Amino acid sequence: MRGLLFTIIGVVVVAGLAYFTLKPAYNSMVDSDETVNGAWSQVEDQYQRRHDLIGNLVETVKGYADKEESILVQVTEARAEAMAAMQRGSDGQPDIAAIQQTQGRLSGAMRGFFGYTENYPDLKSSQLFSDLQAQLEGTENRISTARSRFNDSVQDYNKLVRKFPNNLMAGMFGFEERAYFESTSGAEEAPQVKF
Repeated sequence: MRGLLFTIIGVVVVAGLAYFTLKPAYNSMVDSDETVNGAWSQVEDQYQRRHDLIGNLVETVKGYADKEESILVQVTEARAEAMAAMQRGSDGQPDIAAIQQTQGRLSGAMRGFFGYTENYPDLKSSQLFSDLQAQLEGTENRISTARSRFNDSVQDYNKLVRKFPNNLMAGMFGFEERAYFESTSGAEEAPQVKF
């Protein structure tokens, strides 16, 4: 009887130690994972803002230009691809590589678009166009900031799940390293917004 009592006490002590050791580490991983998810939501929010502004900008330019429709089509198609890439996969996670690629194409299309608008002085003097262009420039800055914050939160999360003994628990509970947002080729050239 005495041996059974010591066994029960031993099991309770081990279970208690495991609980008080695992709980803070697990909760830290959950908090960090949610921080990464929140940071990515901010990136998506800024991309959505960009897509909305581009749609309005294209419609504004259509009123001024009938000829160079191919540039407008390129921007519209790149915008549609970028919006489609932002849809979450079957696992509920974003495909960051696809988003990076389509956003890069959209940035390239926008560079051509702004170069094209230089040929239309009436368009450049339009207050609506100027306002939309300034908002788009601000959005590009917000996107950059949101991506930087996302990468910072991914770095903190990855450090948490890779350090010992958290790495053992992370594997048990399915916490995996997260991918950073990396620039695509040609991204070293910022989209040019000309006034």
